[in-house]
Amino acid sequence: MDSVAFRSRREQLALDHEALLRSANLVDPTHYDGIVDRYLRPVLTAAHAPLFWRYDLNPQTNPHLMVRMGINGVFNAGAIELDDKVLLVARVEGWDRKSFFAVAESPSGIDNFRFWDRPLVMPETDDPDANVYDMRLTQHEDGWIYGVFCTERKDPSAPPGDLSSAVAQCGIARTRDLVTWERLDDLRTPSPQQRNALLHPEFVQGKYAFYTRPQDSFIHAGSGGGIGFGLADDIAHAVIPSETIVDERAYHTIKELKNGAGALPIKTPAGWLHIAHGVRACAAGLRYVLYAFLCDLDDPARKIAEPGGYLMAPVDDESFGDVPNVLFCNGAVARDDGTVLIYYASSDTRMHVAASTVDRLVDYVLNTPPDGGRSAACVQQRLTLIERNLAYLTSTEG
Repeated sequence: MDSVAFRSRREQLALDHEALLRSANLVDPTHYDGIVDRYLRPVLTAAHAPLFWRYDLNPQTNPHLMVRMGINGVFNAGAIELDDKVLLVARVEGWDRKSFFAVAESPSGIDNFRFWDRPLVMPETDDPDANVYDMRLTQHEDGWIYGVFCTERKDPSAPPGDLSSAVAQCGIARTRDLVTWERLDDLRTPSPQQRNALLHPEFVQGKYAFYTRPQDSFIHAGSGGGIGFGLADDIAHAVIPSETIVDERAYHTIKELKNGAGALPIKTPAGWLHIAHGVRACAAGLRYVLYAFLCDLDDPARKIAEPGGYLMAPVDDESFGDVPNVLFCNGAVARDDGTVLIYYASSDTRMHVAASTVDRLVDYVLNTPPDGGRSAACVQQRLTLIERNLAYLTSTEG
């Protein structure tokens, strides 16, 4: 490629990239359910990554303007609101399968997300991480912002030739500005492995409170009963002596295989509002959906309400990507006006936003019937709704 063609192509890449970043995002009218408003465009994709992360832009060292370090996906982002901007700490995965964290910011939280110039630099412990991902952000009452994430390392007990067995644990780091991070010890619990842990924003009994996900192995929960809860005396060397199951797995439900904590719980007058994920096995593989439940304000380890079924499941193009049929949320922002922005990834590929309000979500959790447990009971729940609606329509039309 000659210098003129190189410069022309580079300029066109920059124009296309800027047009993508400036694209407006509108509510999707085709998926109305009264609970959340979905949007037409993803908020972050691999194409949102800065060009200088991917291309060598020097014609002397890259005369064909090739991608030197490609981006495979941008997904599973923690979320926080700072200085009237929404910041997402996204999992960015390269073509080499390695993930890293990067911050993207938006004035609206709906569109115009732009990555900061440089990815986040996460310090390592004495036992280096092979991979890090899926950060939950907690603005804690102790004054720090904590990032709680999955740290993955090769299983040292794996037999020779087994290159897929891994050990997952909960990594912990803290920051004041999302730029400079202090790495703390990994969380220690009685469980062999930990994934999808998150730090509660307030002290409980004067201690740091974690929602956990006990696992017997890297993929399978095994004897792990669901979303756990435990207390640690010291955040720098966090140890949870015992875990209590807050939200259990259940047969023939959306969370029969496993479930995990998602976004930071939102404090509402009715209780702590959780948006979590549930997984079931089907003929096409694993299906991940989002669901909601409420915990007691004074005892955040006690679940007080949970609707039956899912809050959100993959729709349209959300079902397709690197790992199909997956919705995953580990970040949400509750704004001062009562708006809740739910950030979720689809198929381990891209980030989306859905909007609701605290009032709507609490109404949904408290007034939607719980899982009936069996088909006959679910039919009776639906008949109750039908009869009530028919009676109402008859009275208003008469």
